[in-house]
Amino acid sequence: MRNIAIVEDEDQAATVLHRYIERFAADTGQEFCIKRYRDAVQFLSDKKNKHAVVFMDIQMPHRNGMSAAIELRQFDKTVSIVFITNLIQYAQKGYEVDAVAYILKPVQYYDFALKFRKALDVYVMNEKQDLTLNTSEGPCRISTDKLVYVEIVRHRLYYHMVDGVVERTGVLSHVEEELKQFGFLRCNQCYLVNPRFIVSVQGFTVQLGSARLTISRPRKKAFMAELANWYAGMEDRS
Repeated sequence: MRNIAIVEDEDQAATVLHRYIERFAADTGQEFCIKRYRDAVQFLSDKKNKHAVVFMDIQMPHRNGMSAAIELRQFDKTVSIVFITNLIQYAQKGYEVDAVAYILKPVQYYDFALKFRKALDVYVMNEKQDLTLNTSEGPCRISTDKLVYVEIVRHRLYYHMVDGVVERTGVLSHVEEELKQFGFLRCNQCYLVNPRFIVSVQGFTVQLGSARLTISRPRKKAFMAELANWYAGMEDRS
């Protein structure tokens, strides 16, 4: 059973969303635990609940939904966000928080069901790569599918995501064991890299997007062999 959040200050609008979620559950044979929050402040204070999908109204008192989504992404990078709004101009800004979809009010069931299904599919895909990191700010949920590389500097670990950096204390060898199942490779004593993001390897430099990292001489042979095995495994799976 997956948790679904409704963050909506209007009772009637929240009731419609709740009814649509129950109808979708009946139509698809799924079960959901639905919780309604009356404003973004209440929602953000409830960090103990792990949600699969959040239906977030944008225009709310105390704090708007866009601002709340930006904070949400600081500690949960896998939840699917669906914005509920009267104004389509917010759509462009939603890319900043990796929103899955927008639904315009008044919400119609067909549009809702289409976008709810998409939000669930995106969450399920991220869930397979899900990893929870304990940071000084509390637990942070990330998708390793969006993790480019991990760096250690003086006992501080920096998880370089496609949309920011998550920082924590730890030991890189422990992270290496944790990320081995996701295909991450060590190129030297300071870095673990996600081969999905490798653009090129030239000499002792590996490029991941705009980042250029050093491959140590002692690790070069093993790194290239592991990378070749990873590519071979990808071809077998395809």
